[in-house]
Amino acid sequence: MTITSYAFPLDKLLTLGDVHGKWPDYRQYGLTPEHIPDLIRMATDEGLHWADSNSPEVYAPVHAWRALGQLRAESAVEPLVGLFHRIDDDDDEWAQEELPEVFGMIGPAAIPAVAEYLADASHGLWARVAAASSLKEIGQRHPDARAECVTLLTQQLEHFADQDETLNADLVGTLLDLKAVESAPVMERAFAAKRVELSVAGDWEEVQVELGLLEKRKTPRPNFVADSLGPELGPRLKALAEQMQVPEPSPQIRKSKAQKRDKRKQQEPRGKKKPWQS
Repeated sequence: MTITSYAFPLDKLLTLGDVHGKWPDYRQYGLTPEHIPDLIRMATDEGLHWADSNSPEVYAPVHAWRALGQLRAESAVEPLVGLFHRIDDDDDEWAQEELPEVFGMIGPAAIPAVAEYLADASHGLWARVAAASSLKEIGQRHPDARAECVTLLTQQLEHFADQDETLNADLVGTLLDLKAVESAPVMERAFAAKRVELSVAGDWEEVQVELGLLEKRKTPRPNFVADSLGPELGPRLKALAEQMQVPEPSPQIRKSKAQKRDKRKQQEPRGKKKPWQS
């Protein structure tokens, strides 16, 4: 795709390249609220998203949405929500990991659009997971909005019978991060119905301990990760872990990016493989 030209100061974002590490303060490049429309255009620019994976331009949309977050650009909410689909459709892990943080920075103005996206079952699993994480980020960064975010996440979890177990588990995880003790009854029903993926947040006992409803477990702690692999692979993993004396990972796998990457295709750092590169 052709790369669109951008005028100063946005042209600087085309040259910054690799986005790993601490986010810079993008205002140092002369970006102000008047540049929000062009930043939205850059964040959603398909030519940049599909630029050569070794070029600095391919990172420009990431720099743009970070800048929009720092500017608390409420007008960017709808366009950025429109990028969620890239998580499932294009294996875009940058969108998965960073859009929730961006929405957290923008704040409560993003709640309606993000919640609507989460509630729509036609959207992809990981995009909806990112939407849930976005509500969590908003609730954590803006205490006045916490109750609304908890309510929306809890209402979504109430549909556990008709939802993917991984989505249910992630909803439990976001509620745990928000210390939502008030959501415990819905969580308990979801676990009782066996509609929660245990390798993400553990079982109901584990959740009660984290919420402070139990001082400690009443039963021995299972190997949630191994058990989730089924009767064939689970016992082998347990035996191998015992042989190597490797402690089981914490059930809070939701906090580890590795668990989500394991369930999706491995992608290049940025920039997707083009048809002629296959």
